[in-house]
Amino acid sequence: MAETVISEEAVPKKISREQKFVERVITYCQKDKGIAAKLRRAENPNMEYQSWEVLGGLIDLENEFERIPSVLISAAIAKSKAEKNGTLHLGKAIAACYPDGNNDQQAKARLRRLLACHDAAEASRILRPILTLIDSRVTSRNLDFVRLLKQLRYFGERSKIQWASEFYGTSLKEGEAE
Repeated sequence: MAETVISEEAVPKKISREQKFVERVITYCQKDKGIAAKLRRAENPNMEYQSWEVLGGLIDLENEFERIPSVLISAAIAKSKAEKNGTLHLGKAIAACYPDGNNDQQAKARLRRLLACHDAAEASRILRPILTLIDSRVTSRNLDFVRLLKQLRYFGERSKIQWASEFYGTSLKEGEAE
């Protein structure tokens, strides 16, 4: 009896909703500067409604637990002019913004404030200036927007633990992150 060996390339890889969302937003931003501008302005909560035209086909706008993190991530992608999803995790990115890394008092204060959040909406509000800081100071790599979106959509103790582990250098293995 001959055994059939299937290579990993032959098996289609399942793409998560978050990955599809990030890929579409990146594509939209690359193809249309007007859409990118609308998404950038969405960083301001008073201008968020301008992004709904674009995001309405990708997410449920009535679901605040989906809308708020998605608006934040789409604005961050548009501002960073990312060409693809990055590999840099949030905790490491915060540390990389400062010369002393995770020993810097201001970096620790930003992380502590983020870890004190009670829900995804509060975490998204606190992340706005942090993502701007990361975009301006960490130019070598892009953030892993898919991972960050998952962490915000399923916000809880696990997300906080992952951020702290990444910041202090004992990040969970990739398979354990989800």
